[in-house]
Amino acid sequence: MSDLEKAGFDELKGGARGSHRKYVHASYPGAVTLSGNPGDDAKPYQEKQIKQAIEIVNE
Repeated sequence: MSDLEKAGFDELKGGARGSHRKYVHASYPGAVTLSGNPGDDAKPYQEKQIKQAIEIVNE
């Protein structure tokens, strides 16, 4: 389970193309989009976006 899923984000099925995944949360405006397949390491800018998104929903 990813950190986003642990924080309550849900993956949008069919919400992204190819090897991208989109995660949404009721308390987060927009979506977090990650490139790569599940299990791939996130890029540094994506890790920063994930951390910020989790902080926003935990406020």
